[in-house]
Amino acid sequence: MNWSVITPLVIFLLIIFAVGFWSHKFVLKSHSFLEEYFLGERQMGGFILAMTMVATYGSASSFIGGPGVAYTKGLGWVLLAMAQLATGYFTLMVLGKKFAIMARKYKAITLIDFLKERYQSKTVVLLSAASIVIFLFSSMTAQWIGGARLVESLTGLPYTAALLIFAFSVLIFVIIGGFRAVALTDAVQGVVMFAGTLILLIATIKAGGGIPKIISDLAAENPKLISPFGADGTLTPSYVSSYWILVGIGVIGLPQITVRAMSYKNSKAMHSAIIIGTIVVGFIMLGMHLIGVFARPVMPGIEIGDTVMPLLSMKVLPPFAAGIVLAAPMAAIMSTVDALLILVSSAIVKDVYINYIKPNASNAHVKKISFSVTAVIGIIVILLSLSPPNLIIWLNLFSFGGLESVFIWPVIFGLYWAKGNKYGAVASMVIGMISYIILDRFYPNAFGMHTVVLPIIISMLVFVAVSLFTQRRISLENTYQRF
Repeated sequence: MNWSVITPLVIFLLIIFAVGFWSHKFVLKSHSFLEEYFLGERQMGGFILAMTMVATYGSASSFIGGPGVAYTKGLGWVLLAMAQLATGYFTLMVLGKKFAIMARKYKAITLIDFLKERYQSKTVVLLSAASIVIFLFSSMTAQWIGGARLVESLTGLPYTAALLIFAFSVLIFVIIGGFRAVALTDAVQGVVMFAGTLILLIATIKAGGGIPKIISDLAAENPKLISPFGADGTLTPSYVSSYWILVGIGVIGLPQITVRAMSYKNSKAMHSAIIIGTIVVGFIMLGMHLIGVFARPVMPGIEIGDTVMPLLSMKVLPPFAAGIVLAAPMAAIMSTVDALLILVSSAIVKDVYINYIKPNASNAHVKKISFSVTAVIGIIVILLSLSPPNLIIWLNLFSFGGLESVFIWPVIFGLYWAKGNKYGAVASMVIGMISYIILDRFYPNAFGMHTVVLPIIISMLVFVAVSLFTQRRISLENTYQRF
């Protein structure tokens, strides 16, 4: 083991665990375990809100998978990745104040709480919980694999041993600290991600002999590496444009992001987060994907894309600096994993168990169930991660597309269209999920666009049509309830 590289990572993990144990005291003394454990009692300021969105969104795909694909496809993938620049801006501008106000009005702790109160439908709740569990298991598996690949690259341990070390470290941290620990460590992790990207980008450019030489080396190997269409010509304008839906506007439909938009302290915090988040996301996404492309002349012949970033760090940086830089993907992975664990746990515990199985459960019982469910979810994901694919980014993007197809219109229309009703929401969610899975399986990238585009369009049309068609029925139901 290269202890010069590992030591900064160990220090970073100790800081993270210290924050987790410190946050545990809030979990113990809180009057509302659920609101503290799953929402941090809505106390996030602007900087922490920005960083927790950046750190939750910037995951193994951004720091491990993304550079791996950029290494393979060239500068065209960098252009595609920059669709993510608008993520924080769109999310907070569209959801922003309205969502936070409605969430407080409904006393909503989770996204599903909001949907439950808005649509007054048990079916909406159960469909939402099922969608979160189904698609986020895919996303969490990607993060577990990314963390294991990183530990494997650094320590030389077998993949399975690396997976167990990473997974149990994250599980202990999340179970102990809850949402507050996740948000506070996200702030630390966001700073580490920003600094790590800057250091590695400069070192890679220096190792490659400067940007002009790197570009000429790429062009000499394959001119398509510096074209907007990718090394294999698959990055067509329609496909690249469709990513503005998947990783830009569509992020509004991701439960792990929307829950952040209900947990900030005040409007000032939200406005600060929009500015900080946009700048940080833009720099990290541009920097990490450029690093992936620039690594190709520096380290040719890498076969497993997910190992590009850790191998490059250890080649172009002194060992201790490499350890500091490699804390960035570790931070990205941990921050996403802990957010997803909290989200899936809340869907099962708060939205299903407490709502429909044991509504009068005591604080102590809820605490016990929450810890147990979080642990079981983590163990299941470990088992799913034992046979990893070569590029984890595809797992993550499958999860993104599925969640967006299900949630984007129930959330947006739920906030801004009074005529939207439970029948429209249920139909939209079902059609969105089914159409996405079918298209992804049998007709991916239809008409040259990313698979997510058609399901989002179809689910929108279904939501509007069914809501309007059932408007009279809703009016009759409301009249009947008044009498």
